[in-house]
Amino acid sequence: MHKNGNIQAKWLNISVIRQADERIYCYVSQFSDITEKKKLDELYLAQANYDELTRLPNRNLFKYQLNKEIRKSRRNNSLLSLLFLDLDHFKDINDTLGHAIGDKLLKEVSLRITKCVRETDTVARLGGDEFAVILPDVIRSRIEMIAQNIIHVLNEPFILDQNQVEQYISTSIGIVLYPQDGIDIESLMKHADQAMYKAKMEGRGRFCYFTRSMQYEAFEKMILTHHLRSALANNELQVCYQPILDLCCKRIIKAEALLRWKHPERGMVEPSIFIPLAEESGLIQEIGEWVFQQVCFDIKQWQNVFGYVIQVSVNVSPIQFKYFSDHSWSASLAQLGLPGNSINVEITEGLLLKDASNVKDRLLEYRNAGIEVSIDDFGTGFSSLSYLKKFDIDYLKIDRSFISNLINNETDRALVEAIIVMAHKLDINTIAEGVETMEQQDMLIQFGCDYAQGFYYSEAISVKEFEKLLVDQQSLDNETPG
Repeated sequence: MHKNGNIQAKWLNISVIRQADERIYCYVSQFSDITEKKKLDELYLAQANYDELTRLPNRNLFKYQLNKEIRKSRRNNSLLSLLFLDLDHFKDINDTLGHAIGDKLLKEVSLRITKCVRETDTVARLGGDEFAVILPDVIRSRIEMIAQNIIHVLNEPFILDQNQVEQYISTSIGIVLYPQDGIDIESLMKHADQAMYKAKMEGRGRFCYFTRSMQYEAFEKMILTHHLRSALANNELQVCYQPILDLCCKRIIKAEALLRWKHPERGMVEPSIFIPLAEESGLIQEIGEWVFQQVCFDIKQWQNVFGYVIQVSVNVSPIQFKYFSDHSWSASLAQLGLPGNSINVEITEGLLLKDASNVKDRLLEYRNAGIEVSIDDFGTGFSSLSYLKKFDIDYLKIDRSFISNLINNETDRALVEAIIVMAHKLDINTIAEGVETMEQQDMLIQFGCDYAQGFYYSEAISVKEFEKLLVDQQSLDNETPG
């Protein structure tokens, strides 16, 4: 320490000077100022162990702390809990307000979480919008209280800019306990992650404990995804067609292509199960392209046999829509000598608001190629209808949930009629999904609906069965006097 009170780190090196007979003559001390080195060491230590943005422990220090608490819990036979947190809708903040505001939000989130725990607990930022909390020597009731407090404080509005506009997010929390949910870092982290995703699936803004059934579900998901990778090569996937009728003349003039998977051991796998797996694994690109090519081949075959084009609606997922180029689709249609409107691309309402500029460009390319566009499940998504003015939409598909109660529910009748009137005012055609009775059909005709599909006419059937319907329809036309 200097006389002025400043402390400086010095490295002392002492050398021994000996006489010729090896007796010590003197000692020589050499001091080196290592203040800068100490500062650099501290900086490297901080960078290695702490998140630069929030100053919370990072993933590296978190794992060290968790390992230490596991050993302590094992020695003391005490309960240890781990919470995994993922912010809901954080990407929306980043995308709409920018990364600077997103960073400010993450700082505020870290402060709010830290205030919900004890000094002996560890709050860490694992990366992105993922946080973790280690609760050593804790009772179960306190775990739930902390989780609820975190959810509550993160539900409170955030003021992130000078305009004082309130921004809202929520969080989904997965909870595991040591040792019942895992005896090492890897198993505890994996199971906490599974519990967190379960909380998201159940509606977000809540916490969920890990259960062994989640482990089984995760294993089944992994196995099914592995099998899906080989389903195309093994000819297990099949394109089926559900007829779409023109309500003016009750004729089949369109169809919707629906993908089916017949697993060699499990039998038919529901699309609601394997389509999300295809999206998560990235297989949706390859599968979607295969569906399109199969549909084009079938349309061409029908044109050759029946002398006219049957338009087919193809569902395109948001992930598929974002990455694929429709130029190859229009080129494929041109190569087969098919017009662009042989294909109708079905997208969801939500897709239109995710990346408006990108979507607008793609829809413009569709229009230029003659490919038509439908909004699927209309009425169940976003309440704003401004996108109908922005985008070139050809069809609105009225969701089956409105059609199922069409006869008995006055509100659904009013909504369906209003959708049809609004669509026609905007020069958009309407297709009713899920028609199951003649009464529903007749009421839709009364409202002026353009097209309908559903079990009243046919379920989704194989290409051979669909062709038979077309043959029967053509035979009936030939028998009808002109």
